[in-house]
Amino acid sequence: MPRLGAVPVGDGTVEMRVWAPSARAVSVRSEEEVALEPDGECWVGTFRGDDYVFVVDGDAWPDPCSRWQPEGVSRPSRVLDTNAFEWNDGGWEGVPLDELVLYELHVGTFSEEGTFDGVVPRLRRLRELGVTAIELMPVATFPGERGWGYDGLYTYAVHPAYGGPNGLARLVDAAHAEGLGVILDVVYNHVGPGDEALRAFGPYFTDRHETFWGDALDYAQRGVREWAIQNAEQWVRDFHVDGLRLDAVHAILDDSPLHVCAELKQRVGDALVISEMEVDDWRPIDEWGHDAQWADRAHHELHVLLTGERDGYYAGYGSVPSLAEDLAGRGRDPRRSVICAQNHDQVGNRAVGDRLPEDALRVAAAVTLFSPTTPFLFMGEEWLETAPFQFFTDHIDPAIAEATRDGRRREFADFAAFSGQEVPDPQAVETFVRSKLRPREPDPLYRELLALRRELPRELETEVDEDAKVLRLRRGDATLVADFANRRVEFSRG
Repeated sequence: MPRLGAVPVGDGTVEMRVWAPSARAVSVRSEEEVALEPDGECWVGTFRGDDYVFVVDGDAWPDPCSRWQPEGVSRPSRVLDTNAFEWNDGGWEGVPLDELVLYELHVGTFSEEGTFDGVVPRLRRLRELGVTAIELMPVATFPGERGWGYDGLYTYAVHPAYGGPNGLARLVDAAHAEGLGVILDVVYNHVGPGDEALRAFGPYFTDRHETFWGDALDYAQRGVREWAIQNAEQWVRDFHVDGLRLDAVHAILDDSPLHVCAELKQRVGDALVISEMEVDDWRPIDEWGHDAQWADRAHHELHVLLTGERDGYYAGYGSVPSLAEDLAGRGRDPRRSVICAQNHDQVGNRAVGDRLPEDALRVAAAVTLFSPTTPFLFMGEEWLETAPFQFFTDHIDPAIAEATRDGRRREFADFAAFSGQEVPDPQAVETFVRSKLRPREPDPLYRELLALRRELPRELETEVDEDAKVLRLRRGDATLVADFANRRVEFSRG
């Protein structure tokens, strides 16, 4: 299917294509209103102008594939000429999986400015630390200004509060200049509040499946597949990102002979594709051709070993032998397992967004960085950040805002670990402000271990003492001993 959305072709002319198989009439309203012509399940035509809306059977809506929503989700779309971006990364060759050290950051809380430009001054320090790629939490436009980004509505349009599409392009170009790759977190398992803006165009959703967030996207529809896959292509082609992290692919439900996640990887080519998947489901690697996937089991084993918490999904974890298997890759190339001590989910989805205590974090970080798996750092952990990362939203619909508050309170009512703690109001601006980083010098442990991992052979030897809760790891002439019961770690060479 040709490119969806508004594509400038010169002389002020814009080519338009929208998937709207159920519509009786579609036009585009900009400087004037122009009727579009049917082309299979799509409507096509040309128009002139900058801001525009579609008129579908008499009702006006933004473009489902809008590249730019400068005034938010309820206002007109704006034509974006991505060919106008200024790039200086012609010699950039990307980051191979073998060298990948990921650093997850949330644009809004990473700096005081809360923008893409606010990230740029700290890129060099990350590269000097040993990070090789930053991973941005989702940047698609969502309702309101502040949020984690997983409730994006216009997946092609970069969130205006962060600096919009031009800001993202500047950040990627600056990261490449510093020798850092950029991985972008994308969400194709659901869309955020306001999905009637998609339903108006066609059957984006199906009742054959359900997800945690409601109706599932219908990937049996070619137009829906193209909506997702062309979005992935956009980030790689137009914004020069080096790879994509696919959120919760277990909730991307597709009965087609070629799963949409497999087709996506084929279409983005050499760009890295890393998936978040349920524990022990290896379809992304084994069936879909993805480069790597999150290995959450290792995080859960580490967390329970170091904290003793066994509420909720932590039940059943806390095994040293199981952790040793995770660190060795469970029979797969360990580079294809992404392992962390912390991430946005495991911190932010706690009742108060509290991070691991310093002694526990140093042990967890040492184990993950020493292993031959692909390590993943969560912003601020390199200096043992104590500020929380809390769940914050800015829903513009009062009913959704109140439902979000109530949902957070009910979610943690039965968790012993949070007994007596008041769950922060996700809609309060103070919840967002509390989550901003307070930068300082990194703990030397991070720099030392990130430098070391570049020298060591990939082969890993493990020795476990389940009774004492001790794990010994050896790579080449380097040995690391993690004492989980006493939260101590020792390192030696020779």
